[in-house]
Amino acid sequence: MTEPSVTGGELHPPGHQPSGPAPAAHPVINIISDSIGDSAATMAVAAASQFSDGNCLINRLPQIYSLEQIKPFIQNHLRDSAETMILFHTIADEHLRAELDDYLMDKPVVAVDLIGPAIDAIAEATGRVPKGQPGLLRTIDEAYFQRVEAMEYAVEHDDGRNSDNLADAEIVLLGVSRTSKTPLSVYLATLGYKVANIPLVLNIQPPAQIFELDRRRVFGLVSSPEVLMTIRNRRLGEASAQVKNYADLNSVLADLAAAREVMRQIGCLVIHTEDRAIEETAQEILRYYRTSFPKAAK
Repeated sequence: MTEPSVTGGELHPPGHQPSGPAPAAHPVINIISDSIGDSAATMAVAAASQFSDGNCLINRLPQIYSLEQIKPFIQNHLRDSAETMILFHTIADEHLRAELDDYLMDKPVVAVDLIGPAIDAIAEATGRVPKGQPGLLRTIDEAYFQRVEAMEYAVEHDDGRNSDNLADAEIVLLGVSRTSKTPLSVYLATLGYKVANIPLVLNIQPPAQIFELDRRRVFGLVSSPEVLMTIRNRRLGEASAQVKNYADLNSVLADLAAAREVMRQIGCLVIHTEDRAIEETAQEILRYYRTSFPKAAK
């Protein structure tokens, strides 16, 4: 495939005639990659920008896994062009890199290995053995966008929002006020899980859909009455006297009892959040979730 690079240019006064030999045609930079070749293409454009108008043509051979795939690509270029071939490659497999080096030994090809020296440097400095697997950078990128999507989902489904549409939720958190539903949702979202959290409020019917969900995806959060009273009073501050029902012991006990009844009807796992870091609670949820849905583990 041939694709033009981003172009640059030089400005001259009217009538200016450049001195010296006429510039050569735009260089053709050939790219071989065991993934899609975006990293090599970026480097090719950056290098070409240092010459004349910065234009270049790029030919890619992506998704390669053997020397037999590469040979026709190189042979066709050498047959059709009298110019020295410029070749950038990003190949994670050291054995395939070595085969390519041997194959190019007696050919008019200027080859640039864009990833091998970097891998070797890290291996030498750390003593670690590289995986040699293609496409890992793209996998990392996909994981990043998956986390972004999960974060957006958590925001859209925080505190009962859009609770009538939970079909895409991987994890649903239920609990009374101040049981860490929101921070826990956000933390799990940073790991790539789509999480909805729904408050359980005394004398208010919870969304009907939570009773239809796979109970293995639903987690009830509870805390001790004393801890909830303390947190709620601290949350209210000077307004606590005007909103007694929110933070007094009887109200907290009633809240917890009603919430536990909902959790019992669903049959979901109930988890205590008091005196625990968000990470600890998350790990308990994920241990159960990954056991129930091993293929969905991230």
